[in-house]
Amino acid sequence: MPDVVSLTAPSDPKQPIQFWQLYSVLGQDRIVGIVGRFYLRVFADEAWFTSVFARVGGLNHHVATQASMWIDVMGGGPYYHGGEFRLSFHHTHNAHQLMDEKGAQRWVKLMVKTLDTSDDLMTSDPRVRVSINTFLTHFFGKYATEFNFENREAFGAVNPPVTCK
Repeated sequence: MPDVVSLTAPSDPKQPIQFWQLYSVLGQDRIVGIVGRFYLRVFADEAWFTSVFARVGGLNHHVATQASMWIDVMGGGPYYHGGEFRLSFHHTHNAHQLMDEKGAQRWVKLMVKTLDTSDDLMTSDPRVRVSINTFLTHFFGKYATEFNFENREAFGAVNPPVTCK
């Protein structure tokens, strides 16, 4: 289990990279780059979707906040203050109009497009995309449960479940 609980990704390409190890592979600039590309898509999207984000803050606000959360969860240190409570509060009070199947489908579509066009930020290690998919699938599933919408969306291949021997 040392490879699983470590914040450093295993060097063995046969071992998956856990999402809490992504910072050790990507670093801050690449994570911010992926998040930035995503929010460029969000702010260029249809008004019904974009307006919810714009009401909360501009592009730079969303990139900084989301990148902080990603960096924190991906093993880069405590950047995102408030943790799970803050996430839940934000989605309940600021983004509730999008916390349904229609909003979820749009969010996933934009994220997948972003990931599909961000190979340059994900290194040449194919485990990185799978780990990002695992990260997104994990949190997306939590939101689907919390906000009672069907989780039909997919980001792509994910890591197998961790099992203890």
